[in-house]
Amino acid sequence: MKKFYLHIFLLYIGILSSFAQSKPKALASDTSNYQSRKLKIEEVNFVSSYYHQDGNNSAVTGGIGTEKLSDIANTFDLQVSKLNKLGYKNTFSFELGVDHYTSASSDKIDPNTISSASSADTRIYPSLNWTKTNETTGNAIGFTGSMSTEFDYQSVGAGFNLTRVSKDKNTQFDFKLQAFLDTWKVILPVELRGVTSGSTRHEHDNYATSPRNSFNASFSIAQVINEHLQALLILEPSYQKGLLATKYQRNYFTDNSVRAENLPNKRFKLPIGIRLNYFLGDNVVLRSFYRYYTDDWGIKAHTAELEVPIKISSFFSISPFYRYSEQTGVKYFAPYGQHKVSETYYTSDYDLSNLSSDFYGTGIRFSPPKGLLGLQRLNMLELRYGHYVRSTSLVSNVISLNLKIK
Repeated sequence: MKKFYLHIFLLYIGILSSFAQSKPKALASDTSNYQSRKLKIEEVNFVSSYYHQDGNNSAVTGGIGTEKLSDIANTFDLQVSKLNKLGYKNTFSFELGVDHYTSASSDKIDPNTISSASSADTRIYPSLNWTKTNETTGNAIGFTGSMSTEFDYQSVGAGFNLTRVSKDKNTQFDFKLQAFLDTWKVILPVELRGVTSGSTRHEHDNYATSPRNSFNASFSIAQVINEHLQALLILEPSYQKGLLATKYQRNYFTDNSVRAENLPNKRFKLPIGIRLNYFLGDNVVLRSFYRYYTDDWGIKAHTAELEVPIKISSFFSISPFYRYSEQTGVKYFAPYGQHKVSETYYTSDYDLSNLSSDFYGTGIRFSPPKGLLGLQRLNMLELRYGHYVRSTSLVSNVISLNLKIK
């Protein structure tokens, strides 16, 4: 039932993968003396973050009221690999994520309770990926399976990825295809639930369920332009079908009536992005990103970001960043009490309104050659902090910790 703005986590853009200018040495063709390698641990990552927001445009109460929310997210990622006698590297990546949030606005689904089940929830989301890479050419193919579960939402996902690298290693093409088959519990605001005479309403009554399926594709091409400049072009179309409205969000009309949010059951999205990374010598990198987004609900958005990692020493760097975004709202949006009763689709969710936002902060990264705290394999620690301000008055802060064992 999590309804908040974790999409800002995606604002942390990683550095574009660099491609070697020279070809790697070819594997020996004589494999008669080959001995199978044991499964090798490539790296282990642990990421923990704390997110807090506040605002006064809760969609649960029709576009007014508190948006206060806190979330603690933890992700554990393990990568292991094995090289076979044909020179192919099989990499297995297992990820387990656990988020727990508390939400004052979600608690208003049934304001008659002291603290309903909606006021807090935990999401668990494991995934497993297998990728087979040709160590000589760099070409790869892979598959992913995933799951996600929380109180009112379950999801099963599957994905396919393909990588092709040019002979000179300066151009890389990536293709990804993902499908997510989701099931929602249809939870209505308490006053809109059907209750027969003499019956008792319980929050844990059996809810009806409704499907929502999402199909995402990603096409990207990365190019090493010269020793200082790298570019990446990304096209990520997606299509959704099913229950796309959040039914426990209220909408108030000009005749003072109230209804549950209603939106079309289909949506097509098309983001197009470009990243440019410019290396200013050995100590400074300019990472820039621009994305244009459009969908058939009427949103058109522009996003621009600049991050400047600065290497202070061989094992310490800082990375200040700034992101600006603006969008036009969907054609179905109206503030509290301004929807007309004749409308077929309606929402008062300010995520879908006209808005602009600023997100800025910095990261610090430690990677001493002898490891952290005397542990050789604990080779990286990164702390990041970001502050988010939106024109709708929503404000949030996020801090994250990343530990890498390699």
